[in-house]
Amino acid sequence: MSLESFLFEALKIIFFPGFVFIFILALFYEWFDRKFYAKLQNRVGPLYAGPLGILQPLADFIKLLSKEDIVPKGVDKVLFTATPLFSLSLSIFATLLLPIFSVKGLLSFEGDLVIAVVLLTFLCIITFFAGVASYNRFSIIGAERSFLQLIGYEIPLMISVISVALNAQSVTISSIVSSQKGLWYILGPNILGFIVFIFAAQAELERIPFDLPEAEQELIAGWNIDYTGRRLAMFRLAKNIELVFLCGLAAALFLGGPLGPVVSGYEPILYTIYFIIKSIFVLAILTIVRALFARLRIDQIVSLSWKYLLPLAIIQFLIVRLMI
Repeated sequence: MSLESFLFEALKIIFFPGFVFIFILALFYEWFDRKFYAKLQNRVGPLYAGPLGILQPLADFIKLLSKEDIVPKGVDKVLFTATPLFSLSLSIFATLLLPIFSVKGLLSFEGDLVIAVVLLTFLCIITFFAGVASYNRFSIIGAERSFLQLIGYEIPLMISVISVALNAQSVTISSIVSSQKGLWYILGPNILGFIVFIFAAQAELERIPFDLPEAEQELIAGWNIDYTGRRLAMFRLAKNIELVFLCGLAAALFLGGPLGPVVSGYEPILYTIYFIIKSIFVLAILTIVRALFARLRIDQIVSLSWKYLLPLAIIQFLIVRLMI
């Protein structure tokens, strides 16, 4: 690789569609989620920081960075310090697999869909270790709830992803995107898989009605109760980036990713616009689900996963298998 090619690839990783772009997109998605959620509840939402409050997530992030970073006595200092860093690093790494400005991500290789799903499992494990590292009764209960919830909902999510891979006859994200040039998978039999993916993603993100691990009425703040300052800022940013990743993954698997009408020479710009529009559509659905339902009890969360989503995902898989 020549020096010019190396510098060009480095700039893509750092700026677009790399770290800087993902950071801006994560803050924008948080703003959209909060603003749309407020409208659904007949509230105003973010308003004063920037036009229509669009800079409010950035202001909140800077505020957390400026707060005192406290390490309580008795915590496992290694895990307490490492888990926010690992959570943020894995979230950013996962977004590099998304096909944003072309049918391929910055990291694209054979079987990258498997790595995308594995990274979600790693994020679940990190969340558990982050709660246990505090040695706080509230954080430990939140960590146990989180682990039980995330592992339970990853199974139907994986089956819905496998159904798409079976339909495309590939476990490579770029191949799955390219196979949707004629018809998006959401418009075919994979609509059931999309529904399963939406609810499983909502649970992975610990959003209402699956916010039991962070139930403020019971656990104050759940598994991250002892995290403050920079550590809490990294966790919140990692969760926003995970939101971008799951919305983008849903757009790639079910909505054709960045595909759409293009003008020669403007493909990267138009592909990026299509990707953002489709992923925001998924985000809007997640926000509507968040506004419609109240928090579920732990037994209801487990029942929904094993009694309803898992059979629905298996039915979806069998339908696709019979059609193939």
